[in-house]
Amino acid sequence: MLNTTSLKARKARFLNLWHAKVATRTRAQVKGFVSSPEPRTIGSYARGRQLVAGNYLFAGTLLNEPGTSIWDVEPPDAAYAEEIHGFAWMDDLAAVGDVAARTAAQNWLWAWIDIYGKGKGPGWTPDLTGRRLIRWINHALFVLRGQESDQSKAFYRSLEQQTQFLSRRWRGAAPGLPRFEALTGLIYAGLSLEGQESLADPAIKALARECTSQIDNQGGLPTRNPEELLAVFTLLTWAAAALSDAGRGAPKEHLEAIERIAPTLRSLRHADGALARFHGGGRGAEGWLDHALAASNVRATQPDGLAMGYARLSAGRTSVIIDAETPPSGAASDNAHASTLAFELTSGRRPLVVNCGSGASFGADWRRAGRATPSHSTLSLGGYSSARLAEPDRHTGHEALIDAATHVPVEISQMSDGIRFQGGHNGYVATHGLTHARTLELTLDGRGLAGEDMLLALEDVEKRRFDRALDAGKLKGIQFDIRFHLHPDVDATLDLGGAAISMALKSGEIWVFRHDGTHNLKLEAGVYLETTRLKPRAAQQIILTGMAFTYATRVRWSLSKAQETAIGVRDLSRDDPYAEED
Repeated sequence: MLNTTSLKARKARFLNLWHAKVATRTRAQVKGFVSSPEPRTIGSYARGRQLVAGNYLFAGTLLNEPGTSIWDVEPPDAAYAEEIHGFAWMDDLAAVGDVAARTAAQNWLWAWIDIYGKGKGPGWTPDLTGRRLIRWINHALFVLRGQESDQSKAFYRSLEQQTQFLSRRWRGAAPGLPRFEALTGLIYAGLSLEGQESLADPAIKALARECTSQIDNQGGLPTRNPEELLAVFTLLTWAAAALSDAGRGAPKEHLEAIERIAPTLRSLRHADGALARFHGGGRGAEGWLDHALAASNVRATQPDGLAMGYARLSAGRTSVIIDAETPPSGAASDNAHASTLAFELTSGRRPLVVNCGSGASFGADWRRAGRATPSHSTLSLGGYSSARLAEPDRHTGHEALIDAATHVPVEISQMSDGIRFQGGHNGYVATHGLTHARTLELTLDGRGLAGEDMLLALEDVEKRRFDRALDAGKLKGIQFDIRFHLHPDVDATLDLGGAAISMALKSGEIWVFRHDGTHNLKLEAGVYLETTRLKPRAAQQIILTGMAFTYATRVRWSLSKAQETAIGVRDLSRDDPYAEED
């Protein structure tokens, strides 16, 4: 029997197809724009050059097809098809802006109209249509230059048809980023296209309602995905700017959401300007976060406490960001990770301690591995994660996060010589009777981070559960591993006869890892997962391994800059975007 999720998916596909057919049969009325739209999207020059050369990299897969239209390439999976039908690649071609890039953009746009413009193909979903409309409108002057009258008519006719489809189907977009994309696209089109103004008002009101229901008091989303929050924030600022350009103000709820999100994104921003990588989110395209914050004109900073469930410690040139809240649950957990109390540390322009990241673009096995606790810089117990993955839905393939921590008490306090984070979670209580508690102390100059991890059996029932787990292991103890995943650019070596690990950054900084000497220290191979790469990157990880025999186990460790590392380092090393992958 089909489950509810599958039935909803089938119904959504049918309605998308039906309304796409209806919309593409409407009589054309739009002949131009009310005003010339101003591009606000930012593309990558390097990616644009690759596209012109026929190197099509989408959703982690590279297809080398020089001289072949993007629509004549067979998509290897649904994610690849979605990316090309969303037309975000037009930003990259516009960033190049030469004759070859313009010709490619024009040829591919009108080819899409010829092949899919009658309501066919995977691109007729509310979120992809919204994303596509924004790009077509943003880059209209770029693609219309030098075109004949018939092509211009086809362009405006397709814009109108997609707008009509979106006005009927935006409610079919899932709450969160997909619905924000759909509504922003509809607002763009309603404000820009002749005769479509009446479609803008319902979308403006709907977007305001989504701001109220989806953006919480901490300025966060239910998914707790930082990169997704940045995408939503960008859409909201674009919509507000479009309304302002049209001489209209955005609703109060819309503007208040922008004001709530901006300080949260600043808290999730590492010292190098990139986002913390948690719950399926990446670092974000270079410069995207700073550009979005600047465009919002919101200067407020995050008040003390958590931002979307993350704690931030910052001093000197060092930033530490910690997952300090229960993981997302229900539908919001489809991309969630078992990362409670994991942290990332960045020094200046160089990430040092990271999480492995999302492996979604490398297949199902890598996706599952990236979501497990051992792929994060925190403690895991004997092969157990602090949360489990549910069985995949046999129709959608989604794997929800279940059996996660339900209680994560946190305290952030000032010390005479720094700032202290204290937190704990009960993710291992049900399986082992143990609470994981973590303390992190960052010095005022940002040159040292002292850490303490504890495993505690607190209540009598938890002690009995721990005893049973101990008995099941024949009293050999319960193994734990505390991992510190290092960025691929970090060169780490065992030092002091295996008692410490030295880490060299490209900036020239040297950091040293030390521990209390009561447990086993190893430096092993690791992995770093980036959606923009063709394959996982080789990296290293520090692992402290020990055995818990009693109701209280304590491990102390530290990360600190070597004394010979200068207070101010001139980091002149530049990353080469054209460098070959490892």
